[in-house]
Amino acid sequence: MDTLLINSKAVCRFLGILTIATGFAACDVSEDQQLDERSYELVWSDDFDGAAGELPSAANWTYDIGNGPAGWGNNELQMYTDNPENVSLDGNGNLLLTAIRIDNENGDQFTSARIKTEGLFTKAYGRFEARLKTPYGPGIWPAFWLLGDNCNEMPWPQCGEIDIMELRGQEPNKIAGSVHGPGYSAGQAITADYTLENGRFDAEFRIFAIEWGEDYIDYFVDDFLYQRITKEDTEEADDGKGEWVYDHPFYIIMNVAVGGNYVGFPVDATPFPQTMTIDYVRVYEER
Repeated sequence: MDTLLINSKAVCRFLGILTIATGFAACDVSEDQQLDERSYELVWSDDFDGAAGELPSAANWTYDIGNGPAGWGNNELQMYTDNPENVSLDGNGNLLLTAIRIDNENGDQFTSARIKTEGLFTKAYGRFEARLKTPYGPGIWPAFWLLGDNCNEMPWPQCGEIDIMELRGQEPNKIAGSVHGPGYSAGQAITADYTLENGRFDAEFRIFAIEWGEDYIDYFVDDFLYQRITKEDTEEADDGKGEWVYDHPFYIIMNVAVGGNYVGFPVDATPFPQTMTIDYVRVYEER
């Protein structure tokens, strides 16, 4: 693979667009924060080149299929498939993950897609980013996230989860970045929101990224740093019993869920189909 070097240098300014959600505040919102310059080298990527209707590269991605136990642990409604109607290239360098509503005699049913790099690519530390447009609508839940590759041996949340971007479809101008670990999971996650004052995340492509080091995770939208989570933040959780579990490889997941505890459920007016359009996914390591 050819190498690509990027330099990351950002300021945590907040400019009135950061709100802290359920959990713990990360990064001092009262002061500017200047990051040290970081130099990264590209180590893995997918630009989703290929013919319209093709599945993404089998060398990069595999699939979660079905509805999982208890709707993937969140009471989600969709059945995940690897059918081209739910997951396919568009022929213009994008991947489409599409949630579909099926009306039948048993009531509404939903299909969608959840792709992952489990067993194909894992990494600890570095910069993970994707350029994408989200879907929208009540009950729609797109996400770009990482899961610890030891989850089969160390069940969630001990394995760790890093949510780079997730969005409630009824709030198309706001995303959240979070971590889930022992002592701070589900509704007690360490998390912050990033809100567009004059725009929506389904209207144009945005770059969502984290830069992850041994004792911190920095969150960016279009290279604007809006949150830093540190080892100290996690260890202060749960009255000092929380753990930092971000010291081993994680794999990438991208999906569009329908319904669930986090987002609520679709309504009659929720428009379908709903598609997350992904231009690229890239992973860098620090030089």
